[in-house]
Amino acid sequence: MKLKNSKTYLNLAKAYAGECMARTRYEFLKYGAEKEGYKNIALLVEDVIYQEFHHARMFYTFIQTADEGLIDNIDICSGYPFKQKWNLAENLRIAAEDENNEATKIYPEYAKIAREEGFPDIAGLFENVVQIENCHKMLFSQLYDQLTKGTLYKKTKAVKWKCGDCGYEMTAKEAFPKCPVCQACQGSIKLIIEDGSN
Repeated sequence: MKLKNSKTYLNLAKAYAGECMARTRYEFLKYGAEKEGYKNIALLVEDVIYQEFHHARMFYTFIQTADEGLIDNIDICSGYPFKQKWNLAENLRIAAEDENNEATKIYPEYAKIAREEGFPDIAGLFENVVQIENCHKMLFSQLYDQLTKGTLYKKTKAVKWKCGDCGYEMTAKEAFPKCPVCQACQGSIKLIIEDGSN
């Protein structure tokens, strides 16, 4: 079967569009974190934005292999989320939910179809992206939990807090409200995220 005549071709286009939209939604999320003074949440989200760009790039690259000439248009019909509002905590929760949907439903189904249609490389890409989307889900879930439970800068045991601006470090249960060296606000402190979450 030729890629251009397959469901996989349409799934690549839907995945490309979805990753482009996720990237933009996360730009909004980053903007909201910055506006609220959470510099290091914004930096963590910026990493995800860059990763979503590369997911879109890889899907786009496979689309381009379907035809030697120019691809004028691919008509696709698909649902995309528009749930986010201008609320940082809620948007982190929604981002985790959206990433979970891609990791547990959308991309596993696309991988299955690609394998059935004889495109193992594309199936492998979808399967690998599932692992990454799971990491994004865990990151957004942890940030949401810590932000809503008041544990972003408070822990039950002493941990190392580090100013993201000047590098000052201190070990304590609670982060310093302002860096004693450069006076950076608390939102500049590097956040404690469990391994495998970003």
